[in-house]
Amino acid sequence: MATDLASSASLDLDIPSFSLLGKKAFVTGGSRGIGRAIALTLAAAGADVAVSCSHNGGASAEEVCRTIRDMGRKAEPYAFDLATHGDVETMCAQVKDEFEAIDILVNNAGITRDRSFKKMNREVWDEVINTNLNSVFDVTRHFIDGMADRGWGRVINISSIVGEIGNFGQANYAAAKAGLIGFTKTLAREYARKGVTVNAVAPGFIQTRMMDGIPEKGLEAVRAMTPVGRLGDPMEIGAGVLFLASPSAAFITGHVLDINGGMAM
Repeated sequence: MATDLASSASLDLDIPSFSLLGKKAFVTGGSRGIGRAIALTLAAAGADVAVSCSHNGGASAEEVCRTIRDMGRKAEPYAFDLATHGDVETMCAQVKDEFEAIDILVNNAGITRDRSFKKMNREVWDEVINTNLNSVFDVTRHFIDGMADRGWGRVINISSIVGEIGNFGQANYAAAKAGLIGFTKTLAREYARKGVTVNAVAPGFIQTRMMDGIPEKGLEAVRAMTPVGRLGDPMEIGAGVLFLASPSAAFITGHVLDINGGMAM
């Protein structure tokens, strides 16, 4: 709402701050692609970062952690299967033990198992739903109440443009990513008065390993459908997450930040 100059001059406004110095973040799926970019961006802003990865991603996660340590921040890798409830319980216990409290949780881990609905079986449906949606429930419940008790916290869920508009051959992925949006908006309402914001980021088509299997003709079609005419860079998603994680985003909750080059508006 607009105010006149006299009343606005009387407001005590701080200069916006995007520093995360003293904060502790946990990024799931943080060893590669978008997750790696998010972990490095948060660390560059001053946060210590716990980085989770799949069972076979330990080397990549350790490389990310070494880079973060070179920035002078604390970082530890956690290699677990987020689709397995027991693994999530063990992982979260270890994160709590080594970091004590998590201020910023970024639920980024995700997989794809693409095929048309006619050819999709329950196994690949469950695999994607368990990893991309159910694990978010399991991980978030370990940390969000601690944030509420301390009166400050950020939960940022990485959804997707596919969760907003759908995509051929991705019924499982689209359902999970759409579910994250509903989950985000509900938690935002439940925790808003407790100092915890809950938001989502919905990337468009980003240059990561998930795009490796798409033939060049398909990539050309994606670029043609994207008004800016290119794929996104993972660091552009990291920048969006940094904004939502920052102290200056305290009045933003329940929001879905689209970072998609204008593909969906």
